[in-house]
This record gives sequence, C-alpha cells and structure tokens, in this order.
Amino acid sequence: MALELYLDLLSQPCRAIYIFAKKNRIPFELRTVELLKGQHLSDAFAQVNPLKKVPALKDGDFTLTESVAILLYLTRKYKVPDHWYPQDLQACARVDEYLAWQHTALRRSCLRALWHKVMLPVFLGEPVSPEMLATTLAELDVSLELLEGKFLQNKAFLTGPQVSLADLVAITELMHPVGAGCRVFEGRPKLAAWRQRVEAAVGEALFREAHEVILKAKDSPPADPTIKQKLMPGVLAMIQ
Repeated sequence: MALELYLDLLSQPCRAIYIFAKKNRIPFELRTVELLKGQHLSDAFAQVNPLKKVPALKDGDFTLTESVAILLYLTRKYKVPDHWYPQDLQACARVDEYLAWQHTALRRSCLRALWHKVMLPVFLGEPVSPEMLATTLAELDVSLELLEGKFLQNKAFLTGPQVSLADLVAITELMHPVGAGCRVFEGRPKLAAWRQRVEAAVGEALFREAHEVILKAKDSPPADPTIKQKLMPGVLAMIQ
C-alpha cells in the first residue's frame, strides 16, 4: 500500500514534509485536507488523526502525526542523503537542537504574524488592534534575531555547510509572515542569502510550487459564517 500524506500546503509543517518527500523522490499519495474549510475537524479525518491536525502519515496500518516525527520517519525509512539528518553525533545534535527550539519560538511568532496581520481580519473578519499587531511583529523580530545570531551565524546553512531538516523547517515557517506581506528578509542580508541557498538546494520550482498557497493567503475570501464558527475556537487556541 502506498504511503499516504495528509497535508494542506497552507500549513508550514505540511510544506516542509511535502518539499522533503518530493525532493527525495519518496513516492506518496497526497490526501489534501483543506484547513480553511474545516476538513481537519471532520469525523472522517479524526479516524486518521484524533488530534484533528495536519500533517499526518499513513504507511499501511501505521499512522503517525506531528511534523518532526514524520520527517524523521521518512529520513529513516528511505535512503535520503545524509546531510538532511546526519549520522555524525554532533551534527545530528545540532539539527535536533534547532527542531526542539523552533516549536515555541520561530514557529509561534510566524504563525501569529500571519493570523494577526491577515487571516483574522481578512478571512475571519475579526479586528486585530494596532497594539496587538505591533507586539506580534516585535516578537517576530526577536525570533529572527535569534535565528540569525544563534543558529545561522556565519554558516552557509543553519547547522553546517549543507542543507538539513533544520533549514527546511525554518524556511517554510518564514514564508508564513512573507505570505502576510511582512518583509522578513529586508535589512537582513545574511538571512536573505541563506534563503536563496535553501531555495537552490531544494529546487526553485519545487519551492514555488509548495508556497503558492501561502503567498495567496492575503487574497483569501471571507469565511462562510458556519465555517468561521467551527474554526474560531481552534484558531484562538493556536495563536495564544
């Protein structure tokens, strides 16, 4: 039975998994779960992931959730180049370090930037105060400084001379605020050059394909009131 990936490319961890699988020619069947239609909240999807979140993976009778767990599963099951998740103890530890940090730091600030700047006011019709937006964007700036100062430093990639899972997870996060119209790379030449290297490493055409949805997020039509009512509790919990 073919590997199945339940994804929505609006989601940053879904984009990371999609790019990784495509780049490494891992055969899979894409099962699209449209978040903005509330499909992840359906009883049918709950049979795949009781947490009602994407991404999710099915490999025969085996089901796996959580994006980092899925990425690591794919690196271990398939013969992918070592640089993605190195065998070397310390090189691997550097990737692990970034993956452990990003959950509550860069991911949170990128997610909040997208929702406070675009998705809440445009898609859900919920106003966001200038003060709240300013606080969110200031938090994003702090995370970007840490990304550059602690992780990238003067290296070609976040954990060394070659692209790794850390870079893939990071760049897909950063495209969230980019999709909201934030000039994330402006005035940050090191990060801008790093972005170009990551895009080149995964392939520019694949990168564009994976980010087509998020780059159109600000053009999302207003949500149907029924959908809005269904989505609001989860959205508010997500961006706390």
